[in-house]
Amino acid sequence: MLTLVWGTNWPLFALAVQEVSVWTFRAVSVVVSGTVLLLWSRSQGESLRIPRRHWLATVAAALAYLGVWNIASTYAAVLIPSGQAAVLGFTMPLWAALGGHFVLRQRLDATSLLALALGGAGVLLLACVGWDRSASTQLGFALGLLAAIGWAAGTLLLKRFPVPVSTSVLTGWQLLCIAVPIGAVALVTGTREWFLPSWPSLAVIGYISVVPMAVGNAVWFRIVRSVPAHVAALSPVLVPVVAMVTGAWVDGDPLGRYECLAMALCLSGVALNLRTRTPPTRRGPAR
Repeated sequence: MLTLVWGTNWPLFALAVQEVSVWTFRAVSVVVSGTVLLLWSRSQGESLRIPRRHWLATVAAALAYLGVWNIASTYAAVLIPSGQAAVLGFTMPLWAALGGHFVLRQRLDATSLLALALGGAGVLLLACVGWDRSASTQLGFALGLLAAIGWAAGTLLLKRFPVPVSTSVLTGWQLLCIAVPIGAVALVTGTREWFLPSWPSLAVIGYISVVPMAVGNAVWFRIVRSVPAHVAALSPVLVPVVAMVTGAWVDGDPLGRYECLAMALCLSGVALNLRTRTPPTRRGPAR
């Protein structure tokens, strides 16, 4: 169900920004989703306090992950087919592996290098298939990759400087943190003419804010706590598949053999990179 919710979310971005800017849409959605997450965490009896010494890491990771991801992924889904934007965005584990090698000095073994090669081949094929000389298409592909890199950078920051609070509390505060710069840009770049969008626009923005962003994250945290780590890590891999199929069905986005091959290459690389390393079972003495 989470895969369906997150996957069908991508084609809705173009509807959410028909009457408002990307910055206004995201400013509203991060405030709503962050507030809902914190209220949900409080209802579960969790403390909402983040120790003062961890606020710098919290804000830095929020800007890298949630700030870059939310803006870049939305623009990418508007400029290029939403399914292709989702595929580019969900190459994040590949960039995290590459960043972990150079930043955290984590070793890249042969399997990780093969995963990077598969993901890189998929991105290159996707770019070749959908490439044209228009500046909007080129910008869309660049922003799709930037969204993935921002997500990976935020992940590496939190891995390097972990914050000792629950993930839902951390994400809730991070969403409210990035609401400040995103809201400021929305005010500066807007026309300063206040108006009430139509009910369909409000419904789409409200749905994205509450269901995929707030409830989806809450469900994701529950999945992480309830199943083995490698199962949780692999569960979002099918999101780009749903996004591409939904985009083709709803918006008429291209979904031919080359798009499917590019998607398969990217997903194979991500799945291979997120493989589980099960330690050998230590057998006791025979009885």
